[in-house]
Amino acid sequence: MLSRSDVGSSLHCLAMKMGLDLDVFVGSSLVDMYGKCGLGEDEEALRVFKQGVLEDLEVNDFTFSSVIRVCGSATLLELGKQIQGLCLKTSFDSSSFVGSSLISLYSKCGNIEGAFRVFQEMPVRNLGAWNALLNACSKHGHMKEVFHLFIQMEKAGFQPNFVTFLCVLMGCSHAGLVEEGQFYFNLMRERGIEPGDQHYACLVDLLGRAGDLEKAMSVINEMPMAPTESVWGALLTGCRIHGNTEMAAYAADKVFQMGPIGSGMHVLLSNAYAAAGKYTEAAMARKLLKDRGVKKETGLSWVEEGNRMHTFAAGDRRHLRSNEIYAKLKELEEEMEREGYVADTNHVLREVGGEEKRQTIGYHSERLAIAFSLITFPPERPIRVMKNLRVCGDCHTAIKFMSKCTGRKIIVRDNNRFHHFENGSCSCGDYW
Repeated sequence: MLSRSDVGSSLHCLAMKMGLDLDVFVGSSLVDMYGKCGLGEDEEALRVFKQGVLEDLEVNDFTFSSVIRVCGSATLLELGKQIQGLCLKTSFDSSSFVGSSLISLYSKCGNIEGAFRVFQEMPVRNLGAWNALLNACSKHGHMKEVFHLFIQMEKAGFQPNFVTFLCVLMGCSHAGLVEEGQFYFNLMRERGIEPGDQHYACLVDLLGRAGDLEKAMSVINEMPMAPTESVWGALLTGCRIHGNTEMAAYAADKVFQMGPIGSGMHVLLSNAYAAAGKYTEAAMARKLLKDRGVKKETGLSWVEEGNRMHTFAAGDRRHLRSNEIYAKLKELEEEMEREGYVADTNHVLREVGGEEKRQTIGYHSERLAIAFSLITFPPERPIRVMKNLRVCGDCHTAIKFMSKCTGRKIIVRDNNRFHHFENGSCSCGDYW
């Protein structure tokens, strides 16, 4: 719950000294702990699992579900499939806990079809399995399926819980379904479930993205608990999209009063100013981030090839196939321009020259990852790119053109949702 890998590692050492590290419950808990401590500890979790298998550790469904969750967090689909095969051999594939983890694995790796297949093949489904598929559909923007699953879940005798409603609200937010989102928020209360801060964050995000910032502020003012960083961050996102820098500054100030915060909030405020052309204020927000010793998260994109992950940063030339990647990008850009693509440099939120802006935006990490995929993977294979930050507006437009020019299906996951690009359009309907 604390996400403290340092404390967990100390307990791991103590378990080893006492000879308890190969106990099935201790071993499973170690895998689960490392997996929940975030990106960076995934390798250790998988190492613990591999060591246990080699030393004939008795495994159970909790062990498998934990290590599958780790694979999902690290978007290691191929390794996850191998572990799924091991589940089949040991008859743990029938466990609803393993099934739920497999649904999340396929979804997080951009394979929503695989998630549906696992759900359909489950002999026994628990509420966790229904919620896992609801979350998957929500993240991938399949809102018709979300509403249908909600009805089917109730018909199957399962009562929606706070996680269920969170999945539905999150999907409504990213699809711009304001009326539907408000309906399910009110329905949650009718069912006797009091909304938590995460549900309020979803509602604020829903209203803010739709441009109803005043109503979003009213929701915050009427919350029965103190607004969290996530709630203010949701409002700040709406302010950035709709250019309300005054309210953005107010929201950021409320967050800064809470004490030390991550880089995301500073960057959101800076981008809100920059998007409105207020570069001086944007620079001040960036300086505040630097003065507080907070490091900005580096934008990264990655693709999986077999059991190997290829990671790219903007303007990255460290890859062994870098020359081929940039040559492919140049070739692709010429094709896109013939189809009508024009770079929108307004999405470069820095005060630099036009040509520099064009070059900067043309080498964003997701474009490098897509170019690598085009020269690496066969035409019939969908291209799946993972990204840790929000995809910018120009890259979103560019990838639509890429899908049209190449005839390839391109799936991009940013920090909020999945975008499925095909034949020049995106599943998000340009609303994200």
